[in-house]
Amino acid sequence: MSLTLADARLVTPAGVHEGWLTIEDGRITHVGHGSAPGPGLSLGGRHVVPGFVDIHNHGGAGGSFPTGDLGKARDAVELHRRHGTTTMVASLVTDSIDGLKSAASSLAELCEEGLLAGIHFEGPYIAKARCGAHDPTLLREPTPGELAELLEAGRGHVRMVTIAAELSGALDTIRAAVAEGVIAAIGHSDADYDQTIAGIEAGASVATHLYNAMPPLGHRAPGPIAALLDDERVTIELINDGVHVHPAMLRLAYEVTGPGRTALITDAMSATGLGDGDYVLGPMRVRVEGGVARLVEGGSIAGSTLTMDVAFRRSVREVGMSLADAVQVASLTPARVLGLADRIGSIAAGKAADLVVLSDSLEVDGVMKDGHWITEPR
Repeated sequence: MSLTLADARLVTPAGVHEGWLTIEDGRITHVGHGSAPGPGLSLGGRHVVPGFVDIHNHGGAGGSFPTGDLGKARDAVELHRRHGTTTMVASLVTDSIDGLKSAASSLAELCEEGLLAGIHFEGPYIAKARCGAHDPTLLREPTPGELAELLEAGRGHVRMVTIAAELSGALDTIRAAVAEGVIAAIGHSDADYDQTIAGIEAGASVATHLYNAMPPLGHRAPGPIAALLDDERVTIELINDGVHVHPAMLRLAYEVTGPGRTALITDAMSATGLGDGDYVLGPMRVRVEGGVARLVEGGSIAGSTLTMDVAFRRSVREVGMSLADAVQVASLTPARVLGLADRIGSIAAGKAADLVVLSDSLEVDGVMKDGHWITEPR
């Protein structure tokens, strides 16, 4: 099957241009400027961007990935796809080792089906002082041996593990993760600057939701934020929902790292796409009020109700990114983190036809995955 999308404003790494593209067998075959050489589906000048890539997501539509419920997980994937996320990693939260193994084993099935791009363990190897919405009674110190058990349960689909760099055994476990091809991320950490640098030297290459669940930036005690921002080897995750991080701090981080080292994430939980009410995140009870998720006990922020299209719009409107840079932080940079940039993350011949059609106000008008419409342009 061949399809031409015409009369579009294509957002590519080189910028925005009026043009067209053709799709065959789920892949982009040609990208052109100006008028299409033949008949096609006219998009009336709307923007076309690559599908969003979310490397940190706990669920949505009532489904929570940490439960391992496959039916609910499918609902979550479908919700986020309708909002433009065509590639997504399922993030787990701190639980017992047996609980984490069970959830990973279940979610591996969805990875094998191509619905998920991998699994992320955001715990249990995190700091009690910075555990946020994780159960502090279930936290553990990391060991390479125990990590190997978790990776085995995920059947080769574990893509990332978050580790607090200051914990006993953290550096050896970071090295073990990287040796197995798993991304080591530093987060939920009470580390100082030097401990964070040691984690990066051991192989950590991602900052789990920078600013959140770590010591604040200080001029005499720079802590993990300065270390993670300053090191060219690290990609920073940012939650751009207007709740987790002030726009000024988002701009500050973005000005330091640029689009090549910034990845937007949602950190979405099960309430995403639904209304206020009571929910769960792993073993923790969560109450959502005004779209903000917080633990019932203690009041810590418990993930978000964010979708990537909202994060994308806010990046343009609130942070001041160009469309090309916003596309990079929402698509290409996270694709690079996952090692998938040769297949997804930008509009280019040979890549998967994972596309999002956006209106002038950057609202989602259509979503395509592998050349098939999830929602057709209106």
